[in-house]
Amino acid sequence: MTVEFIGMIGAQHVSEIHAADGPPVDPAFLREFARAHEEAGFDRVLIGYGSSSPENTQLAAHAAAHTERLGFLVAHRPGFVAPTLAARTFATADQLTGGRIAVHIITGGNDADQRRDGDYLSKEERYARTDEYLEVLHRVWTAEGPVDHAGEHYRFEDYNATVKPLQRPRIPLYFGGSSEAAYRVGGKHADVFALWGEPLAQTAEQIAAVRAAAAAAGRTEPPRISVSFRPILGATEEQAWDRAHRVLNRINAARGGLASFTGPKTLNPGQQVANVGSQRLLAAAAAGELHDRALWTPTAAATNAAGNSTALVGTPETVAAALLDYVDIGVTTLLIRGYDPFDDAVDYGRELIPLVRQEIARREAA
Repeated sequence: MTVEFIGMIGAQHVSEIHAADGPPVDPAFLREFARAHEEAGFDRVLIGYGSSSPENTQLAAHAAAHTERLGFLVAHRPGFVAPTLAARTFATADQLTGGRIAVHIITGGNDADQRRDGDYLSKEERYARTDEYLEVLHRVWTAEGPVDHAGEHYRFEDYNATVKPLQRPRIPLYFGGSSEAAYRVGGKHADVFALWGEPLAQTAEQIAAVRAAAAAAGRTEPPRISVSFRPILGATEEQAWDRAHRVLNRINAARGGLASFTGPKTLNPGQQVANVGSQRLLAAAAAGELHDRALWTPTAAATNAAGNSTALVGTPETVAAALLDYVDIGVTTLLIRGYDPFDDAVDYGRELIPLVRQEIARREAA
């Protein structure tokens, strides 16, 4: 019963409650942020993708040069580079980092952000392109000898990669999304399917949908499941909830928060979020502020669910138990990041991650 912990790093100190501090690329901060996660016991860190963000493969390379075992989950939107170039880019990074690269595929749920990089395909067209793109990645990472391809979106001849991933048979693929198209494509290709933190019952429904899509694609082993949360910890329950409300007040004071990779935090009158994952988080928020053991939704409502934005609030023991509730329904990967990104990563390593791992070890020994 191995559980993977993923954090999230960036090249400057910023969050929904912290205005960006320092230059867009702060090498020293990035280095220390990665080291803090490694020392905290995280398995990997996600490096996000946005049309105005620093190029994240290079951020991973810098962070990898200053860490020893930490893995890097590099977010990637298909469509902006050829899949053959992406294949050798990630394979090269995997070789240079000693096999520490994974790729998080994000087809793109925000039309405006897609268009900033020149992509005008519809959502369904984007998912069709992603399907083909991932087929190409699979083939060129694992093929022995030259590869030809003639598809709807990509065509090439005699591609013969001299660099292959260090990890065999290939680099792990994570996949994010909550629409039917996401289930279909991610269920077909992903090693890990990533969801945002919804109530347990709704998460179980999504897990079933991903597994059904995998079975429909002929897979005998479905993707593993990741769920993302924003834990807010306190030494006591009262202190945790006091801190949670301070966080919410700061988000509201900033009119929906100060940073997001995924879309607008404020909407025009009558405008609705297009991303299905965001719609689901907002539906959970509309259904109630507190769900299950510790899932708190006002932070999602305050940001229009621009990214993973639901919190788990309580003492480390309460939040660890809440995370284990998700493990009990089939979750294998837990992505946790804080509203105070650096300090929270340190606290998670000291107070939260060990509790989850200790309980899993106890169960395995029983």
